[in-house]
Order: sequence, then structure tokens, then C-alpha cells
Amino acid sequence: MAQLKPYKGDYYLWKYVPSLPAAIIFLILFAGATTFHFWKLHQTKAWFCLAFALGGLFEVTGYVGRAAAHSSTDSVGVYAIQNVFLLLGPTLFAASIYMTLGRVIRSVHAEKHSLVRINWLTKIFVMGDIVSFLVQGGASGIMATGKNANLASNIVVAGLVVQVVMFGLFIVTSIVFEVRMRWSPTIEAFDEGINWASQMRTLYAVSVLILVRSIFRVVEYAAGDNGYPLTHEWMLYVFDSVLMIITMVIWGIWHPGNLPKIIVRDQDVATEVAGLELKER
Repeated sequence: MAQLKPYKGDYYLWKYVPSLPAAIIFLILFAGATTFHFWKLHQTKAWFCLAFALGGLFEVTGYVGRAAAHSSTDSVGVYAIQNVFLLLGPTLFAASIYMTLGRVIRSVHAEKHSLVRINWLTKIFVMGDIVSFLVQGGASGIMATGKNANLASNIVVAGLVVQVVMFGLFIVTSIVFEVRMRWSPTIEAFDEGINWASQMRTLYAVSVLILVRSIFRVVEYAAGDNGYPLTHEWMLYVFDSVLMIITMVIWGIWHPGNLPKIIVRDQDVATEVAGLELKER
């Protein structure tokens, strides 16, 4: 029978014995969702969604770690794997989400409606995401060693706060864009093939889910090792695992993989028009 064992002396990596059934269930769910996203990536060639698919791979690896931790609560390697990969997976989801907004705006030729200059839109949010990724990743590695745990926990909180702030700004930017589009739509906005409004609803849904998850993670680490979130496993599954699998399902159903094709098609049309004009001259 699995037991909670100390890592060194009286220091415990875990506050409970991780549930093996729960880890296996979510491992299967994320493995299925990730497989689908890689297949979708191959089908659509929408490479801006690669980060999202990799995020799913991170989730799978994290739950492999949690499953292994059931009988290895004293293993720092196993603890590090599940901690780092589950913490960073949603950060990769965020990268694809940020890149999608820019493509939605370009697909309807509504650059003038963007709150942030379109050339900087993706760069600003993705850079913020990279900072959050690096901060959380570095702190998670320190935390896994069992040394300077409090410092590492505070650094993780800082990285998560960056993610929360960036998502808040992203949602505001998205809402402002949509409001402006509603007031002054472009001609392309009426193209049913683009269906930009549906893409915006997808962005809102997944953004809110990741935002709620990130806020939970901030509370989890801010409460400390003996806080309720870190001592009760069900909270991780309710406020992280469930929200992230729903995020992958939503992104899979309303996949933005058609947006690059729309942009390329528009560019091809522009090229053809320019070529006709030259011929006429």
C-alpha cells in the first residue's frame, strides 16, 4: 500500500499520497486530446497552434509524473516532473491563444480596430508569456530540490501573477476589438467563411478558463505549504485539471486552423489583382 514518505529527514515533498485513479483518468483524457491536436496540426498546417499541442504534451507528462508519485512520494525527480510540467502546460496554451487574436484581426482586415498596434500585438503578449514561462519554470526547478522552498514559491507566484495580468489585458484588448468591429465592421466581417465572431467567443472561453486556473494557482502557492489548496488534492483537479481539459476540448472543436488559409487566400487575391493592374498598364 502506498505511503507518504519523507524526502529528507522530516521534509515531505507531498502533503498527501497522490491519487493513482485520478492521475490515470486525466492522463488518458489529456493523451487523447493531445493526440487530436497534433493530428489537427498536421491536417491544417496551422503552426501557430504548435505551442498549444505542446502544452497538451506537457499535461500528459505531468500526469505521468503524478501517477508515478503515488508510490514514490519521496522521489524528488518524480515530484519535479509533475510540478514543472503541470505548471507550465497552460503557459504554452496561452502562446497559441495570443497569436490567434492577431490572425483573427488580420483575417477581417480590421487592424485599425486593434487596441494595440497589430505589428506589436502578438509580440507583446507572447513576450509576457515567455517571461511567465521562464520565471515559473526556474522557480519550479528550485522548489523540487527541497531547498529555498519559500523563495521558490514566491517566485512561482510572481510568474503566475504576470500570466494573470497578461490574460487580463488580453481579454480587454479582445473585447475592445470586438466592440469596435460591431460599431464599424469591415467588409470581410460579413464573410461567413471567416466567422470571426465565433473565433472571438472561443478566445474568450479558453482565456477565462486559463485565467481562473492561474488565479487558483496564485492562491495555492500564496497560501503556503500548509494552506488548504496544497494539502487537499481535489482542488488541483477541480481548478486546474478539469479546466484545462475543457480548454483543450473547446480549442479542438472550434479550432482556428482555418485562419492562416484565409490570410493566404487574401494575399493571393491581392497579388492577382496587382498582376492584372500591371497587365492593363
